Amino acid sequence: MNLRRGPVNKFDELKEQFRINDAIRNSQIRLVGENFEEISTVAGKPIEAGVYYTDQALKWAFDLGMDLVEITAKADPPVCKIIDFQKFLYLKRKKEKELKAKTAKTVVKEIRFGPHTDDHDYEFKMKHAVKFLEEGAKVKAYVQFRGRAIVFKDRGELVLLRFIKELEPYGVAEELPRLEGKRMHVIISPKKKSN
Repeated sequence: MNLRRGPVNKFDELKEQFRINDAIRNSQIRLVGENFEEISTVAGKPIEAGVYYTDQALKWAFDLGMDLVEITAKADPPVCKIIDFQKFLYLKRKKEKELKAKTAKTVVKEIRFGPHTDDHDYEFKMKHAVKFLEEGAKVKAYVQFRGRAIVFKDRGELVLLRFIKELEPYGVAEELPRLEGKRMHVIISPKKKSN
């Protein structure tokens, strides 16, 4: 017995978002698209984007061997397009994939200090932070207080403030160091590169 309900994959999920052909119940629709020359040959007269009766648009779609796809249901009247539904879904997925690829992925690199970090370790971690910021990643620097080391909160804050100050040419602190539990942290974002 199959108890699975709803969309099985992304394709089915996308398919359920749009009404096609007879599922469009409105008496009038706004027709848009780029294939009006094809529709005009079937209609026998020049057709342009505009408001048409749904029955007429369905007949044109049927005569062309295509589907009437409702793109925007919330508009008044709903916006529709005459296109092959499978092609429409393919183009929609392709566009979503391109948008997803264009969105910047933010990488956050962590650097840990102790309240008693010596100069050599500090310089070593500073070089890494500069490299991360130049690559476009955010840097989350934090001071970990273990056991009774929490009494040295001011030392931890001084380490982070020094860190922020020395990284000014490469990045900007989103806010001042903040203590949360046994960690004091600050996030530094890379500066935008001017072309």
